[in-house]
Amino acid sequence: MPPDAQSSAAAGREEASLVATFSRLWPYLWPHGRPDLQRRIYIAFGLLILAKGVTMVTPFTFKWATDALVAVTGASDATDTPGGEAWAWLFGAPILLTVLYGLSRVLMAVLTQMRDGVFAKVAMHAVRKMASQLFSHLHSLSLRFHLERKTGGLTRVLERGRNGIEELTRLMILTLVPTIVELVLVLVILAWEFNLIYSAVVLAMVTAYLAFTYQATKWRIAIRKRMNESDTDANTKAIDALLNFETVKYFGAEKREMARYDRSMEGYERASVQTYTSLAFLNGGQAIIFTIGMTTVMILAVRDILAGSASIGDFVLVNAMLIQLFIPLNFMGMVYREIKQALIDISDMFAILDRDPEIQDRPDAKPLAVGDAAVAFEDVRFSYNPDRPILKGISFTVPAGRTIAIVGPSGAGKSTISRLLFRFYEPQGGRILVDGQDIAAVTQESLRSAIGMVPQDTVLFNDTIGYNIRYGRWDASEEEVREAARLAQIDRFVESLPEGYDTPVGERGLKLSGGEKQRVAIARTILKSPPILLLDEATSALDSFTEKEIQDALDRVSRGRTTLVIAHRLSTVVGADEIIVLDKGEIVERGSHAQLLAAEGVYAAMWNRQREADEARALLKQAEDERAASLRIAIAE
Repeated sequence: MPPDAQSSAAAGREEASLVATFSRLWPYLWPHGRPDLQRRIYIAFGLLILAKGVTMVTPFTFKWATDALVAVTGASDATDTPGGEAWAWLFGAPILLTVLYGLSRVLMAVLTQMRDGVFAKVAMHAVRKMASQLFSHLHSLSLRFHLERKTGGLTRVLERGRNGIEELTRLMILTLVPTIVELVLVLVILAWEFNLIYSAVVLAMVTAYLAFTYQATKWRIAIRKRMNESDTDANTKAIDALLNFETVKYFGAEKREMARYDRSMEGYERASVQTYTSLAFLNGGQAIIFTIGMTTVMILAVRDILAGSASIGDFVLVNAMLIQLFIPLNFMGMVYREIKQALIDISDMFAILDRDPEIQDRPDAKPLAVGDAAVAFEDVRFSYNPDRPILKGISFTVPAGRTIAIVGPSGAGKSTISRLLFRFYEPQGGRILVDGQDIAAVTQESLRSAIGMVPQDTVLFNDTIGYNIRYGRWDASEEEVREAARLAQIDRFVESLPEGYDTPVGERGLKLSGGEKQRVAIARTILKSPPILLLDEATSALDSFTEKEIQDALDRVSRGRTTLVIAHRLSTVVGADEIIVLDKGEIVERGSHAQLLAAEGVYAAMWNRQREADEARALLKQAEDERAASLRIAIAE
């Protein structure tokens, strides 16, 4: 494709992008069902017209004051100054006209600010509605999407998209439209007061100004995009390192993390320098084009003054009108740049909004009708990647009120079962039933409300202990929250804290120990009171003493509930009604603890290895205790 054709095609895409983006924003800018906001739009438009009318009168007051001053001082022959003697006689002195000039500028500013203030609620309402829609949509997207995306980059897309909407609405409605109105009025006044040559020169100057701005901005946008990418990358690395603060410290990796962050910031620095230098080139070119146009118009005015067809005030009028036009016209260059940037930022946000959720309720989906809460997996097959199957046709049943444990080596597919039960993913084959109902045919909300989860890695909200417990059931009373804490055996610990249930837990709950976090997770699950309980390696990350306490609490919680336990430590599932051994995505053994030991198969081998490891740890701890006791005796002697 020839360069001219490529340029035309690119311009067409940009125009289509702007139109498409604005059309998607229009329902938010003109909110149906909100007559109060619609009235604000009408009022803002009326104030816009008034402000521009006063804007056009302001240079005339400057002209009148100048002509009156010339007439009074006799700097020129009053008879040669059209209307000069009449104005001086009518007002008595040029001072009154100067005051009128000042008042017109004040009124112009007041009307403009009133317009911006009236329209602000409309613009920010649009920002809020779009941001809320995106936030809601993010929660509807699949777990796969969130595992593939980086949280820092996602929050930056949300932030920049929100700012982009605000910028686009503000610039289009409050800057672009008023500038167009003012330009049209200036061209009409120049043609009326003087002749068409004046208007033609100004129009040519504005055309050249906008063409230069367009070309220079296209060059700058590529630089700005690189700067955004570097900014997102640096922000992602910073958040990742700070969220893993302890891991960084464990491995003494501060310098390495600093080097990673600095590499991203180096790219941001280069792009930022190019952004500022290109901005200087753009501003300089705009100033030159405008100055040439203004000088040409003023030369025309000088010629007419010398010919006796214009006054000194007309010279001032032309100058004041063009200087006044330069302010919004200068913003016009910024408007184009910022609109283009806003389109980039909003397009990233729309790309997320246009992404369909992987898991969706069927059109005929009904709420789950929970009875005895029996769970069944029937020939379930699943893979995250087609080349690597995870579950290869597994079938089992968790009878109502019974406890079934799933064990197996790492990578066997244990945690995948919990994700499928919650419908974070859909199986490629088979089905999962709750009380005989295919979970793919019921609403996700009703399914998840029937299941309680205590995960291995409990992540708490950066709020209070009370908030995190109440998360299980938001409408619970204070007494119910405290009872849940008591059943989870965390009530005494909480009450011993100075702030009690109002104690902040820190980012991801890092102010609490692992056992304390697990107890909070158990308490909020107790508060939820679900008929189905899912324990996903809930004690594998704890020490033996804490594990025993947490396990006791879990046993009390699971009593009378349909419970599925996914375990790594076999000692925690000895009392399960049935143990299913999973290996390489297939069920290789099943039975009670005693039956599986007697079979001397995979489970027995795992049991023996864990018992040997536990005995070795016990002997090591005993030896350390003996050495510590000997050291204390030696110090005492």
